Amino acid sequence: MEADVSGLSHEGRGVAQVNGKAVFVHGALPGERVRFRYTRVHRRFDEAVTDEVIEASPERVEPACAAYGVCGGCSLQHMHGDRQIEFKQTVLLELLQRFGEVQPEATLPPLRDSQWGYRRKARLAVRHVAGKGRVLVGFRERHSPYVADMVRCEVLDPAVGHRLDDLSGLIGALSIPNRIPQIEVAIGDDQVALVFRNLEPLSEDDLERLGAWGRERDVQVYQQPGNESTITPVWPAEPTLHYDVEGVGIRFRPGDFTQVNAGINRKMVRRAQELLCPGTDDRILDLFCGLGNFSLPLALIAGHVIGVEGSSDLVERARANAQANGIANAEFHVANLTHSIEQSTWSVGPFEHVLLDPPRSGAAEILPAVAALRPAKILYVSCNPATLARDAGELVHRHGYRLREAGVMDMFPQTAHVESIALFQR
Repeated sequence: MEADVSGLSHEGRGVAQVNGKAVFVHGALPGERVRFRYTRVHRRFDEAVTDEVIEASPERVEPACAAYGVCGGCSLQHMHGDRQIEFKQTVLLELLQRFGEVQPEATLPPLRDSQWGYRRKARLAVRHVAGKGRVLVGFRERHSPYVADMVRCEVLDPAVGHRLDDLSGLIGALSIPNRIPQIEVAIGDDQVALVFRNLEPLSEDDLERLGAWGRERDVQVYQQPGNESTITPVWPAEPTLHYDVEGVGIRFRPGDFTQVNAGINRKMVRRAQELLCPGTDDRILDLFCGLGNFSLPLALIAGHVIGVEGSSDLVERARANAQANGIANAEFHVANLTHSIEQSTWSVGPFEHVLLDPPRSGAAEILPAVAALRPAKILYVSCNPATLARDAGELVHRHGYRLREAGVMDMFPQTAHVESIALFQR
């Protein structure tokens, strides 16, 4: 079929109308005329993929990755980077209005950093394909369980992204090439770690081969025969991973949650310090604190910071990070933040500020308890603009807060993922 593309969906797909029915076309931009083929048909809308661009938008650029269009990791490489960030800002503002019926009093300038080679955390799929005579290592194909046939990834840190073919050869030489389903990637400021998930035990020769490969390339190598608690080093014997943010060193393990984009993370933490602007006597409550990514830099300028996280392992490492940095005015606690926090000893105020950095599901369960603390400011960091919008509506319409400022942070360039930050004031 051929059609004119009139808009862009929140997922970054072109929107066309065919016989009065919306068609979401992957790889198409507004203002273009494209030839496409259907991939899925639904009652109210259809899905399709671009086969040929007949009339191109001035915003169109040549994708940098040879696997683009097949790999499901990126969706916007065909769009100019400046237009990508404008699109994400528009998505945020539209969702705030649609789901929360709110708009910020001011829009923050977007945070941007490197567009390529930025990704430090990833889970690579691995599959031994006898018909191809090789092991495929990469991301899965778009809307498919198959592993994309790719030899490099342009958004992954080059220390890994430019070694996919090398990794293919390494796994292909092991005794169980068809029993390694994934590789976890974790990269610090000057360390690279790869965790090989093995469904069967690795032989002594396998372990020697993996260790030698890592040693020659200065890459930390781990094996994982079971759940995350079974991650153990192959080489070196006592590896360490760390990154620095606003004068604080954060140590972590390869299975820990860390932000994928180090450049954006540093700018994001700095923006959090600037927006909260705590006094030297202020107390801050940081919910979903993880390793202390926000808590510890905030403790450098605030009076006291309390970080709360559901994972006991992350809390243990946050405490260790505080001690290693000589930060005595930060404390960390374990709590299930989908339940009430009102009976917790650490939740006794007053708190001048609260920082929220919840998972994609948002922070709906604890918003009433947070609002009851009556902090002057609530800073909400979100990886899902839809749940941020929902929670923003609750804070504004039910709990007496104003949405002072909001904006996006380009944590995942070349994708439609929207990372955002919003400041609420009582």
